[in-house]
Amino acid sequence: MRKVVIGQDAAVDLLLIGLLSEGHILLEGVPGIAKTLLARTFAAALSLAFGRIQFTPDLMPGDVIGTNLFNFQTNQFALTRGPIFTQLLLADEINRTPPKTQAALLQAMHERAVTIDGQTHDLGSGFMVIATQNPIEHQGTYPLPEAQLDRFLFKHVLAYPSRDEERAIVAQHGHRTMMPAVAEFGVAPVATLTDLMAVRGIVAAIRLSSDIVDYIVDLIRATREHPSLQFGASPRAANMLATAARAYAAIAGRDYVIPDDVKVLAPPTLRHRLVLAAGAEIEGLDADRIVGQIVEQVAAPR
Repeated sequence: MRKVVIGQDAAVDLLLIGLLSEGHILLEGVPGIAKTLLARTFAAALSLAFGRIQFTPDLMPGDVIGTNLFNFQTNQFALTRGPIFTQLLLADEINRTPPKTQAALLQAMHERAVTIDGQTHDLGSGFMVIATQNPIEHQGTYPLPEAQLDRFLFKHVLAYPSRDEERAIVAQHGHRTMMPAVAEFGVAPVATLTDLMAVRGIVAAIRLSSDIVDYIVDLIRATREHPSLQFGASPRAANMLATAARAYAAIAGRDYVIPDDVKVLAPPTLRHRLVLAAGAEIEGLDADRIVGQIVEQVAAPR
């Protein structure tokens, strides 16, 4: 992926962990920071079918999942599949569409299936959503409801590149104004869906000791007791954090999870699941600071 995307190594790691954990990821960043290019390159490197939905205020649920249309030649209804029928779906600027259209993704993200006119259609084990949103524009946007946010394994905030990285970006891409085609850089698939399924089996077998299980549960429960939080994380968050920690350990070459795996993944796993109390912002607190406090306060196993 570095052939195309310079910097953003943390985002690449989280994308891979998300894929191996069968999770979805929300990328937040200002325009022009390579959110879309990340998704396209990731799909190309893994031979996954890529689909994109540009979310707009007038987008309807049927535009996402599809609908049954009547065929006058056959006198029967035929399914017209929406763009959600793919493997890696880029939900671009997901917060620009109303909640009823955002909700069209709920079943797909949780069950990897969609129901159209009472019939359920499977999306396949390779289905993954990479959603993006812009944090600096609020006019014409709709905040994602908590139920939608809870379906995302990670929320990653993309930072500006360093000076050296930005210089390399200009040197490599400074002769064009349009998004480069991934194929131009010689990106070839390094794994197939069959390979990914095999690796997922390995990830599921990574050892999670009872001490680590207790640590994860204590972290999640601490979010429900923090005075600056109105609502903490759900049991689903605990399961997701455990699964992600297994994938992180596998990528690190270990067959067991250590406390540092959990600590590294706690911020992207929890920052979008916490609802701050009314006075938290007045005190200068945000979700990341609170997660940091909880990680410091909850004793890790040794």
